[in-house]
Amino acid sequence: MLAPMMESPLLISGLMEFGVVNHPEAEIVSRKVEDNSIHRITQLGAAKRTRQLANALLNWGVKPGDRIATLAWNTWRHYEVYYATAGIGSICHTINPRLFPEQLEYIFNHAEDRMLFIDLNLLPLVEALRDKLPHLQAIVVMCDKEYMPDSKIDGLICYEEFIAPHSESFEWPQFDESTPCSLCYTSGTTGNPKGVMYTHRSTVLHAMGSLHAQALDIKADSVILPVVPMFHVNAWGIPYAVTITGAKLVFPGAAMDGASLWELIKSEEPTLLAGVPTVWLGLLNHLDSIGETMHSVQTVVVGGSAAPLSMIKAFDEKHDAFLLHAWGMTEMSPIGTVNAPTKAMLAMPKEERYQQQRKQGRPVYGVDMKIIDDDGNELPRDGKAYGRLMVRGPWIVNSYYKSDKLATENGWFDTGDVATIDSHNTMQIVDRSKDVIKSGGEWISSIDLENVAVGHPAVAEACVIGIPHEKWQERPLLLVVLKDGASASEADILD
Repeated sequence: MLAPMMESPLLISGLMEFGVVNHPEAEIVSRKVEDNSIHRITQLGAAKRTRQLANALLNWGVKPGDRIATLAWNTWRHYEVYYATAGIGSICHTINPRLFPEQLEYIFNHAEDRMLFIDLNLLPLVEALRDKLPHLQAIVVMCDKEYMPDSKIDGLICYEEFIAPHSESFEWPQFDESTPCSLCYTSGTTGNPKGVMYTHRSTVLHAMGSLHAQALDIKADSVILPVVPMFHVNAWGIPYAVTITGAKLVFPGAAMDGASLWELIKSEEPTLLAGVPTVWLGLLNHLDSIGETMHSVQTVVVGGSAAPLSMIKAFDEKHDAFLLHAWGMTEMSPIGTVNAPTKAMLAMPKEERYQQQRKQGRPVYGVDMKIIDDDGNELPRDGKAYGRLMVRGPWIVNSYYKSDKLATENGWFDTGDVATIDSHNTMQIVDRSKDVIKSGGEWISSIDLENVAVGHPAVAEACVIGIPHEKWQERPLLLVVLKDGASASEADILD
């Protein structure tokens, strides 16, 4: 028996239209790529331009299912491309400009992108590859006419001229919520990158799941600065989630150094920052160098890799900001767990709380997880046993793009991580399965060693790798980068 409830598809266009009706004056602030100046627009203004872009895409000949690529930073124009492409039933394919040229070529051609939206300073990447991209029919440069560059590529289109002739009115088509909306590729550290195709349903559910207090806690009065790039798993879904709530969105453009971020933080007063540890290391070092502290920031979300204990302490003790670990991956849209503060955690003595903050947290609603041994047996959630981390849920990949093989085992996806889960269902990554060092029958976590090393006041960055050893099979080798002007001996680091 089926219950007599309405059938209403979960679509990306619905997020934008909900935002326009409920939060038309919500602000989107961007640092412009062209000249580093600040651009401001309301959610209503961005929606009008998005409808113009949708009309322009259809007029050009974009069809449902076409892949529309972006090589772009975090700006209001990239936000418009997100919504316009998905809204008409095509697929927004964000590409990481930091990949090697061979990987870029592979990704463009594997996706068969018909059109590319690109930021001005990334154009040289495509100039070097243009003759190797047979599917690409048009390149739109995301700038005003006055900034259009001289280029080796003929027929470049100016973004503002592309959308200008078209109406601000558009009736978004309705279609099945399982229709693809965006495409992201894994980094390809082993073999070619793999494509993960997200659906409207998975993306909307992920956005809704990230909002509540035990996730990213995004509210109408939040001010969000996503430094995580929009080409990196859709900026962790933040451009979709923020649109629902009407929070102020602050885009850093191409300038993600400590000084540029501090300038935005001072002027726009974000309450939540989101990015990877390397970015926050640069920001903390800059603030130390100028003797400044952040006052508006309440939460710093860290993903991509584990933050060292020294970083957790620095944000708390110097800036009164809570470092919030989140964990996930491209195959998970990406959020899987968030180590959101609980009443019990906040009541802990600081040193004890810091240790708890190092963990990756508990699953958000919609994600199930377990750890298993090499024989597939589920291991206890006692915080001691560690094994392969398996996940499942409505926004987790079932198979890769253009692959006939399932990416899952009995309905579970193997993350490639080795983890523990405690009695409170809090998960902590021990290592990547391919990175864990097996020495004399003992597993050594490279993450733990790196975190301790980075705690040394002279150390800027640290990396641990496994090297062959005659007796122990494998032993860890620590590679260290010192801070500018700092000095330390081998004995200092080892101590």
